[in-house]
Amino acid sequence: MQTNPTYSSLVAVGDSFTEGMSDLMPDGTYRGWADLLAARMAARTPGFRYANLAVRGKLIRQIVDEQVDVAAAMGADVITLVGGLNDTLRPKCDMGRVRGLLEEAVEKLAPACRQLVLMRSPGRQGPVLERFRPRMEELFACVDELAARHGAIVVDLYGAPSLSDPRMWDVDRLHLTAEGHRRVAEAVWQTLGYDPGDADWHTPIPATLPPGWVMRRVADARFARQHLLPWIGRRLTGRSSGDGLPSKRPELLPYEDRA
Repeated sequence: MQTNPTYSSLVAVGDSFTEGMSDLMPDGTYRGWADLLAARMAARTPGFRYANLAVRGKLIRQIVDEQVDVAAAMGADVITLVGGLNDTLRPKCDMGRVRGLLEEAVEKLAPACRQLVLMRSPGRQGPVLERFRPRMEELFACVDELAARHGAIVVDLYGAPSLSDPRMWDVDRLHLTAEGHRRVAEAVWQTLGYDPGDADWHTPIPATLPPGWVMRRVADARFARQHLLPWIGRRLTGRSSGDGLPSKRPELLPYEDRA
């Protein structure tokens, strides 16, 4: 890996994590770590180009079918691939199939760019994660093995104490806050070989008094009503939050900061 490398383009592939939910902009769109990373890379390289093919709710089969070939054909210097976590949250998840599809994606993307970036996705503390932790860790073991075999680099967000803190997660408990996305962008930036802007991105934020019992129950009820029940409804009907939505930034074009 180079120190302070020069990259002229970035393509991001994935689901809601890469789309940028829940880092909401004033115009109602999402920013997220990939946009933040692109802005920093563009500041170093005139004419820097950026595409973000991610769409919320996508499973690894959909990412392979809809995004991977498109990304490979763009000829970008850097491609980031994060996928498969939505699959691990499904009751009937075939991990063998997930591993095979992830391998197919890496085999297509690694030779199509100068540097492929994979990730061990962050996971918040709590009972929901514990239920799915074995699948997640099986997915991450596959990520590590594929990276070693194909010369990709791995950003270890799963092992970062700061990102497991519930305060880094939005009220839906599935997506990072703006501060969480900022830390992910910093993690990818450093893993690519750039000088740190925040050497302590992985360090937990200072402890605060937890909310009282009543406030926690109110938050739990709001979460169930606004997020959990709709999520279950989509699973039961075979729908996805990304159905019918286009890629966030489908063309590899010069980066323009919307902030």
